[in-house]
Amino acid sequence: MKHVLSAMVMNQPGVLAHISGMLASRAFNIESLAVGETEDPAFSRITFVVTGDDKVLDQVRKQLEKIVTVVKVVDYQNQDIVERDLMLIKVTATGGTRSEIREMVEVFRGKIVDIGEDHVIVEISGSEGKLTAFINLMRPYGIIEMVRTGRVALSRASALSIESALQPPPAYEEAVING
Repeated sequence: MKHVLSAMVMNQPGVLAHISGMLASRAFNIESLAVGETEDPAFSRITFVVTGDDKVLDQVRKQLEKIVTVVKVVDYQNQDIVERDLMLIKVTATGGTRSEIREMVEVFRGKIVDIGEDHVIVEISGSEGKLTAFINLMRPYGIIEMVRTGRVALSRASALSIESALQPPPAYEEAVING
């Protein structure tokens, strides 16, 4: 079973190597990996996809939590999440096929970001399934190169947390009332 895990880590050198080494030592193949700074520059979020059963993955999560530089680990299984991959794909495109490719790019809500004499580069983001479907449609045209970022994910907000987020904090209300 595929699991999307997210680790909030201290933004320090060697953290990614430590985590990926721990996963490799337990024979887990990282299928997807994305790392980036968070809203707080002191922390980064590592999002990765691994395959394994629940019992073994629970052990991996516990091992990750023991690493000093790991602040928090989330297994997104059984959570409603928003997840995306980003892909750049260079496809052979000649005069006759450019318009066909452009139409498919529009259907998939992608963007053509570069045009050459005999190719186009397309930027597309979405679920793994969406990107796979687009790749399959582009194969007959000739895929020259392709790169993907790896999956990123966040939990969706519940209706209750959305309501509370839209409410001004009590200190704000008090300041408005007291002028």
